[in-house]
Amino acid sequence: QLRLEESGGGSVQPGGSLTLSCVVSGYSGIRACMGWFLQMPDKERKAVATITSHPGRTSYADSVKGRFTISQDGAKKTLYLQMNSLKTEDTGTYYCAAGGTTYGGLCRSVPSDYRDWGQGTQVFVSS
Repeated sequence: QLRLEESGGGSVQPGGSLTLSCVVSGYSGIRACMGWFLQMPDKERKAVATITSHPGRTSYADSVKGRFTISQDGAKKTLYLQMNSLKTEDTGTYYCAAGGTTYGGLCRSVPSDYRDWGQGTQVFVSS
């Protein structure tokens, strides 16, 4: 059984940085697509960043382009999200997801396309 475990969330002031990690266990490699999704209170879950297993093509939501970076370490079976220049609107629960499929060489951003999910890690950006 696949297991995804996020860590790295916390409280930070606007302009600060956080790095989220997602350790994958229960199988031997990285699935076709993995991603980070954000869910704000009373809002639907939405894609923040996705990455293909090979060759590691990335996609970002417009709101985080230039500030967030998604990466993966196959040997460590870990997915990362480096978040810089954080804003209050980045506040919410971040979920790691796996098992997504590609379209046109990039990962789909629809949450329903992803089969496996972590429990989430909370990020709170406030002054």
